[in-house]
Amino acid sequence: MAPPWKAGAVDVDITPDYPVRLSGYGSRTTETAKVAQRLHANALALQWKDDAPAIIVSVDNCGVPASVRAEVLKRLAAGGKTIADERFALHSTHTHCAPMLKGVLPFLFGEDLAADQAKHIERYTEDLTSHIVSIISQALDKMVPAKLEWSVGRAYFAFNRRLKTEAGFQNTQNFSGPSDRALPVLCVRSADGKKLIATHASYACHCTTLGIDEIHGDWAGLAHEEFELRFPDSVCLIAIGCGADQNPYPRKESRFAVDHGVSIAKEIVRLINGPMQPLNGPLNCAHREVMLPFDKLPTVEEWRAKATDSNKWTAYHARQHLAMLERGEQIQPALPYTIQVWNYGNDLLTINLPGEVVVDYSLRFKNEFDPARTWVNSYTNDVPCYIPSQRVWEEGGYEGAGAMIYYGRPTRFAPGIENIIAGTVKQLVPQDFISRRMQNPAAPLSGEIKPK
Repeated sequence: MAPPWKAGAVDVDITPDYPVRLSGYGSRTTETAKVAQRLHANALALQWKDDAPAIIVSVDNCGVPASVRAEVLKRLAAGGKTIADERFALHSTHTHCAPMLKGVLPFLFGEDLAADQAKHIERYTEDLTSHIVSIISQALDKMVPAKLEWSVGRAYFAFNRRLKTEAGFQNTQNFSGPSDRALPVLCVRSADGKKLIATHASYACHCTTLGIDEIHGDWAGLAHEEFELRFPDSVCLIAIGCGADQNPYPRKESRFAVDHGVSIAKEIVRLINGPMQPLNGPLNCAHREVMLPFDKLPTVEEWRAKATDSNKWTAYHARQHLAMLERGEQIQPALPYTIQVWNYGNDLLTINLPGEVVVDYSLRFKNEFDPARTWVNSYTNDVPCYIPSQRVWEEGGYEGAGAMIYYGRPTRFAPGIENIIAGTVKQLVPQDFISRRMQNPAAPLSGEIKPK
């Protein structure tokens, strides 16, 4: 009998060979061509029996927009390799040392880019789009009989960064704040178990160990590099969990990025060398778009007042929205937000959320659904802005409101978006994964995923 799974994986270098502005930090003022570490994109194609294939892609970038993802699907279909929208998961590692892409953090620098700089960003956006199309096509062509397993480990360098001070919530290290240190790992081997085809892992932490104005994959890129040095014939895909309010600690030095990356790679190695849970199919994929409403939009008078603010980012943000109104364009009252849920038979549930999602979401879903079988990713399929929980929204601060300026959103979200997202996820999750707590609300909370 033929094995029920088939899989193929491809890795490609996506480092530009020309100067380009890097994303992630608004304080940068120039392009760079310096490369401290090379960047990669990776594709994993999976197919259960005769079902349609599913694709997982990871990209060393601060955020790949939905527009690039849509173009990738369009080009694949034109080339005769149609992938259903719900069966494509595109993960960004959120390194802050990768080229800016058109459509992500458009107001990051608080000013218009020079024409040549904008041209280089458009060039890299096109280059990356072509690379992703190519590796998906190759991964589909390379599919061979395979077996899938998974397990969960832990890493310990992520700490909550939101600390309450007299001035409000500030981004620094908060060792007592909530975190999710689970490190879920998917392992794909040849059907006979002799060849390691790919590994896929995620961890809920920002890729902000480094702030250098040089190209670098940060801890996620270093984890990928370290693992593939150990297993050069395999492909390692790294994604980010709900780490929008989590920073690596310690940070600010290259040696710390190396330490964090190596710790991830070593934990993946430990897991794949031990007993893992087999994954059966079918691989069911679903998605649903919801609208996340913004809070009350500023009036024209309020926009004009903001346009004269001494903070250049506040002023630029306001001027851009005033220009939209003057052109007769409508400022959108809500953000389209597509939630994606996959389940590998009854063995594993993966929840993929766009944007910079705070840790409360993963901890909530691991309480509402079986924590032993639930894996939550963010920065997936789009990175439109921060996605605060109700708690973070009420507290305010950068993740709750301030960062919307850099993403070009008109204002913070209205209250209640957490329940919109959570309610939609619950509608998409198969009943078998609903935890005992959801069936019995009086049951104690289950907490984080525990290591095996």
